[in-house]
Amino acid sequence: MSNDTQQGASGEKKLGILVRKDQYLDQVINLVEAAYKKGLETQLFFTGKSVMLTQDPDFAKLVGKANRISVCDVSFRANELSGEVPGVSFRDFATQARNAEMVGECDRYVVF
Repeated sequence: MSNDTQQGASGEKKLGILVRKDQYLDQVINLVEAAYKKGLETQLFFTGKSVMLTQDPDFAKLVGKANRISVCDVSFRANELSGEVPGVSFRDFATQARNAEMVGECDRYVVF
């Protein structure tokens, strides 16, 4: 393994997933579950219309499989959403700076 590959605290590779459309939840869940089974650390960032997916009951399937789930606070509010989201702490309602951090922290990055 090369020295420039980003790894998690326990040495696992990191996968970043940006979700920007209000579709593909099934594919995101399947990818996160597959990564989890292979021992990859996953981070997700939901922005734009994808924040609507936080209202889908299946969104909760990501909890416990993804290492970090973040939601763009501006998009969440712009879509007139409020309240708690499964697996998303108060500090994970973030700006695009969180997305930029994810890009820097992960050695692979997928966009839906």
